Amino acid sequence: MDETFTFIGTVEIFPQKGGWHFIQVPKSMTKKLLHKADRGVIAITATVRESTWETSLLPMGDGTHFIALNAKIRKREHIEPGMRVEVVFQSRS
Repeated sequence: MDETFTFIGTVEIFPQKGGWHFIQVPKSMTKKLLHKADRGVIAITATVRESTWETSLLPMGDGTHFIALNAKIRKREHIEPGMRVEVVFQSRS
């Protein structure tokens, strides 16, 4: 069974118009999963509050990764930029 990772991160928005909402993942966690990356993308199952969904750790371009938070998840969980939320994730094989 794959290792489960848990951290608390701040919800941010990419600065360009229509930028994605995201939470940056600690590099110490993603470093352990880089062997599973396909072009920098790592398939995961993420949980924030009561919502669990299949997504990916996406590369920031500077060696770090982030988890995008789509509008459906943000609305369901009442998540706004600047909030700190607990994220639990596990890689998918």
